[in-house]
Amino acid sequence: MLRTYVRADDRLRAAALVAEAAPSPETAVANEAAVIWYDLVEPSLAESRHVEASLGLTLPSRDEMEDIELSARLYQENGAEFMTMTALTNLDGDEPVKTPVTFILTDCALATLRYGESRAFAAFAARAVRTNGHALQNAEVVMLGLIEAMVDRMADVLERIGNEIDGISRSIFRAKAARSNKKQQDLQSLIEQLGQKGDFLSGIRESLVSVTRLVAYHAATENPGRKSGKEARQMIKLLGRDATSLGDHAAFLSGKINFLLDATLGLINLEQNQIIKIFTVASVVFLPPTLVASVYGMNFQLMPELQWSLGYPWAILLMIASAALPFLYFKRRGWL
Repeated sequence: MLRTYVRADDRLRAAALVAEAAPSPETAVANEAAVIWYDLVEPSLAESRHVEASLGLTLPSRDEMEDIELSARLYQENGAEFMTMTALTNLDGDEPVKTPVTFILTDCALATLRYGESRAFAAFAARAVRTNGHALQNAEVVMLGLIEAMVDRMADVLERIGNEIDGISRSIFRAKAARSNKKQQDLQSLIEQLGQKGDFLSGIRESLVSVTRLVAYHAATENPGRKSGKEARQMIKLLGRDATSLGDHAAFLSGKINFLLDATLGLINLEQNQIIKIFTVASVVFLPPTLVASVYGMNFQLMPELQWSLGYPWAILLMIASAALPFLYFKRRGWL
């Protein structure tokens, strides 16, 4: 899908929605001069060829966008900047999807190439067409506004994850289950939740690192045909600081998750040790009565207690006393 936007009174206006076939060359020459933003979402071959002809550039393939080498993600070609970052989609769920997003910035237009819908793009486009939105002087400001919307989206997600981690922390350290097996099941469920949050944060940190590199590269790139205005320079500084601070916050949350994982595993070990301790104490408590019963179960002829009328009650009391004394001793020492 190809969406095009033109600049009108420092605002964006949707110009066309190209679904499959590109317009004729005559129509393209008449309309493309005013287009400031080409937004390609899983484009078809015809849509890609249409944008390439309009900008005089070659769009990278999806395999090229997914390369992890820095030189393959940030480079210049024919006077245009090609900048690829790692974005996240499906941020409202528990399983975000990583997808590359490429910004192709020329002197007069911006092209974004992506393979997944993003609420940040839709939110920016909706805000940019309103009369009370920020003034969009050129394609560079459009690109920085898109990145800012993505960073704001990740900030909201980090806030949500932080609140969820706080809830998990309360469940770990303040929950009191009536049965130990139920508590262990709850702790195991919490481990799964912490693992999901950890994967989520890993994706966000990777995306923020790519934003930091992209912004730093764009700020360091010199282009004689394009001079950044005051607003663009301020946005670049703010984006760099925001991405860095959010990365630090994501690292803090990752450390908190590791702590909670260690604490949860420790609590599970304590519960298991408590069960083993109960069985150990029970075996020690019942060992003396077993010894008494074994002695009086011997088949020797000369055992005076066997002919004693109080021998049976005496053996029972002796077994009870031999079981009670170790139990009371353990209780007094605080081992139970």
